[in-house]
Amino acid sequence: MVQQGRGWVDFCDQHAAGLALSSAQCRTLAALQQQLQAWSQRLNLTRLLEGDDFWIAQVIDGLWPLARLGVQAGPHVARPLRGVDVGTGGGLPGLLLAIAMPESRWLLVDSVGRKCAAVRSIAQQLGLSERVEVVCARAEVLGHDPGCRHHFDLAVARAVAAAPVVAEYLVPLLNSNGTAWLYRGRWSAADHAALAHAATLLRCHLRAPERYDLPSNRGERHLLVLEPRAACPQVYPRRTGLPAKAPLAVPPGPLKATCAAPLLTSSAAEALRAALPEPLLELPQDANNAVGPWGTVQGAT
Repeated sequence: MVQQGRGWVDFCDQHAAGLALSSAQCRTLAALQQQLQAWSQRLNLTRLLEGDDFWIAQVIDGLWPLARLGVQAGPHVARPLRGVDVGTGGGLPGLLLAIAMPESRWLLVDSVGRKCAAVRSIAQQLGLSERVEVVCARAEVLGHDPGCRHHFDLAVARAVAAAPVVAEYLVPLLNSNGTAWLYRGRWSAADHAALAHAATLLRCHLRAPERYDLPSNRGERHLLVLEPRAACPQVYPRRTGLPAKAPLAVPPGPLKATCAAPLLTSSAAEALRAALPEPLLELPQDANNAVGPWGTVQGAT
């Protein structure tokens, strides 16, 4: 079982070379594990918190993209990196990245108030509250907050929703030099095609996927990276609930028969087509969501 301090550094050197965590950062990660374990006795915050489950399936899984790709605030920008973790849940991977990048500033976002309160307390206990802010808000609202839209150097999400849905949440938050990281497990050509279509609508570039095999046969991971090519259209993200209900993955079109024998007559198919709603591209109705500086969203639930 992995221990804290020097034992964790040795393990990291053996299985995830390049993470380059200091002993102080390792102790903070061990303290994070203890905080998550304590909170999870009261609240369904996250899972995989014991031994290697935590160090491999949480820590390495959250930090390997940083070792592989690195990240910076952008050329000629003399300020700390600004990151946002959308759908942070128990604070992962946002807290991990904040620990690994001690000069960075983070906004951790979730729509569940109890989880936000727990993560806020954990950040305070770890001495991160000056660099980490926790906000309870919907991603669809956050994306139209003038203090958050086009603001961040790095936007991340892990285990939140289908990739095209996550892309619609993250891309509007990126500045012109920003990048979005979509943490995924297995990844197929069909998955990539769906995300590529969403990327086109969001006016961003989709890189080739990065693959990593977790130590101890814990499975394969992929990272999908999106980079803006132009400002994200103002219609995205669409109103609350719509990105998940009608993902950008498949362009709208006529119904097509996909089996040898049609299941519907032509007249029945026409009637069904007429009954289907038109695809919606609506601005969110955020008149009650006045906003302040980044990290503060009024009227969000």
